[in-house]
Amino acid sequence: MTAEIVPDTEHRGLVAALPPRLRDYAQLARLDRPIGWWLLFWPCAWGLLLAGGAGRWDLLLWFLLGSIAMRGAGCVYNDIVDADLDARVARTALRPVASGRVSKRAAWVWLLVLCGIGLIVLLQLRVIAQLVALGSLALVAAYPFMKRITRFPQAWLGLVFTWGVPVGWIAVSEWNLWAMAALYAGAVLWCVGYDTIYACQDREDDASVGIGSSALTLGRHVRSGVAAFYGGAVTLWALAFWLLRPDWLALLALVPAALHLAWQVLTLDDRDADNALARFRANRTTGLLVALACWVVGNAGV
Repeated sequence: MTAEIVPDTEHRGLVAALPPRLRDYAQLARLDRPIGWWLLFWPCAWGLLLAGGAGRWDLLLWFLLGSIAMRGAGCVYNDIVDADLDARVARTALRPVASGRVSKRAAWVWLLVLCGIGLIVLLQLRVIAQLVALGSLALVAAYPFMKRITRFPQAWLGLVFTWGVPVGWIAVSEWNLWAMAALYAGAVLWCVGYDTIYACQDREDDASVGIGSSALTLGRHVRSGVAAFYGGAVTLWALAFWLLRPDWLALLALVPAALHLAWQVLTLDDRDADNALARFRANRTTGLLVALACWVVGNAGV
């Protein structure tokens, strides 16, 4: 089977220019869809910036590299575990392992290479932050199985994909951990919201193969559900800011991000796959807006 470009690939011209074999491995690590590593990176940046680490540009760059590598490793692991399910879902049937273009053995080797890059990044952190980062491994390992045993696997993804908040925070500070916890809890709800939007693309296929999805569970109430998750996220982020700097002016820093999330909800058409994908990808901007807010409040709180 020839190496195909899947429907949600970004930068199609660049991906198409790769030799077919390299293209398979790039797609296996989702290097053709950078939105994933941005969504993994932003919580790391939030934790670092709100904890007062605005001057640690070195750590921000290491976190970006680590996000690219570990998001890729997670995707490879997920594709190995889900190869049978992916082959039965239209949007994922062309993935390299599901289609048979990359063997599971080769995928495991690629996974180890990506984890090696992640290890290099891990060693740049102080020991306590290393231990916090390693604490996510059990959550990551269990995630691919959640869709088989729960109707809301997005909740588990939220715990996994936003673990960068405590890692980024502990990398520079061990103070005000309640603020860190509120920031992390808000990030979890944000992730549940945007991944529910993403799951709208697969509702029919997920139902046919019998796997769980928040989009399926919410049914006709997807938009109100996403609104609730996003509203909870903004509320918890505001609490984190307040715990760090009890000043109403500090909360104004969150207004741009809150308005952007409101726009997503108001313009979401959960029955239109292209619309849902665009709203999902818009969270790259949300991440940046929250990062800027954390930078403002974190600097002021030092």
